[in-house]
Amino acid sequence: MKCPFCPSPESKVIDSRPTDEGSSIRRRRQCLRCRRRFTTYETIDAPPMIVYKRGGSMQPYDRAKLMRSLVVACDKRLIGMEQLEKIVSDIEHTLKSLDELNLTTKKIGELALDSLRKVDEVAYIRFASVHRQFTDISSFLAEIDALRGKGPAGEG
Repeated sequence: MKCPFCPSPESKVIDSRPTDEGSSIRRRRQCLRCRRRFTTYETIDAPPMIVYKRGGSMQPYDRAKLMRSLVVACDKRLIGMEQLEKIVSDIEHTLKSLDELNLTTKKIGELALDSLRKVDEVAYIRFASVHRQFTDISSFLAEIDALRGKGPAGEG
């Protein structure tokens, strides 16, 4: 590993420990030439996940895009960014465990809805209104009834 302080490619590992619930390894290194210390992270180089959109187009999975949609749904609700980060991480973990590289926006949206249902009902309805493309008030009411346990979910 090349030292960030001098051009030396020689360093030694002083300490290693898992981070991010074991998904990466943090290594503390010391340059053998200038003796300065620096940190590196080692992660698995997984193939990119491709998302198929409703219209048939495809694009690489974008964590920031999912996070933005959750932030919008949770606007002015008592849900912290740490909680949203955990939701996104949990969704990504589930997606990776499916062992599919080609995902749909529908699958990602349903996982987000499952998480939001447990956290905040208003955020859930907001997200559902976009994800399920509600077209009128009856769609909203049907989803609210389903949330209350009075009807079928996902029919909006």
